[in-house]
Amino acid sequence: MSFRPVRDALIGATVLTAVLATSACQTKAKTGAASAGGSSDITIMVGGASKVIYLPAKLTEQLGYFKEQGLNVTLVDTPAGVTAETALLANQAQGVVGFYDHTIDMQSKGKCLTSVVQFANVPGEVEVVSKKDADSIKSPSDFKGRKLGVTSAGSSTDFLTQYLAGKAGVSTADYTTVKAGADSTFIASMNSGGINAGMTTDPTVARLTKTGDGQILLDMRTQAGTTAALGGLYPASSLYMSCDYVNSNKAAVQKLANAFVKTLKFINANDGAAIAAKMPADYAGSDKDLYVKAINDSKRMFTATGTMDADGAKNVLTVLGSFSPSVKPKKESIDISKTYTTEFTQAAQS
Repeated sequence: MSFRPVRDALIGATVLTAVLATSACQTKAKTGAASAGGSSDITIMVGGASKVIYLPAKLTEQLGYFKEQGLNVTLVDTPAGVTAETALLANQAQGVVGFYDHTIDMQSKGKCLTSVVQFANVPGEVEVVSKKDADSIKSPSDFKGRKLGVTSAGSSTDFLTQYLAGKAGVSTADYTTVKAGADSTFIASMNSGGINAGMTTDPTVARLTKTGDGQILLDMRTQAGTTAALGGLYPASSLYMSCDYVNSNKAAVQKLANAFVKTLKFINANDGAAIAAKMPADYAGSDKDLYVKAINDSKRMFTATGTMDADGAKNVLTVLGSFSPSVKPKKESIDISKTYTTEFTQAAQS
């Protein structure tokens, strides 16, 4: 009854190293092909391909929508969004499937990244408490003195944990941040006492709640739960790219948007069983029914159009601007309009 495990950090690092080595000499050629508007080779890093929040990436490949657009897309699974972002900034990948909030964080550091397809306007994240600690952790105000699991330092789960704790009057010095990864590594950390609570997604949430090893504290898979926790929508999983690449390769970016928007429409038109049937078998592991449940529990997060919610984008800036050491001092100078575009998803609707 195990899902396809997220790659071990060492394996992930090895894969990334291989991608960087082989793609460095290809980047210029890829850019030229994309600019010409023809069949293009594009590498997209995915910050955890087995996570339901990033399901559109693999599903688009499985449905054949990339090839339908004349694209040769290589998806590279990495342990965390921070690793994916590093590859993008090094020009060793053309896109990242990860959280939108990285585009704001990077602008505060002088880098321009932009979301071109917004998969979801809520995080899809869940704060789960170990069954051993469920009686003593009832809200983020109880995080003091605890070990809290995140995907990795600097990840979106880290951002959100800091905000939720700070909002409750708990500083980062009051709790211990633990790199717990996702899926099997996260579950192992919780069961061993390595973390008292942590932020994760489906299918990990489905596994923990089925066995009773974890209980849901905050559910940000819905608009209501997200608004209650974060004061509004919080656009999250997306395809983001460097602004320079987008501006220089609009034909290729439009094809990507066409493919992803078609996938989002597929997700919204089908139930978890139909979606799971299109995914690789190892994503479900030995418990297909639980995988279907995980998709059904989270699929409401996905938009049908791939278009950013403008107020949601402003709320992400508000959240990051309240605690982030890089964003907070530059909050007023952040140009939110450069962190996302609706140009391509609007064209994909026609």
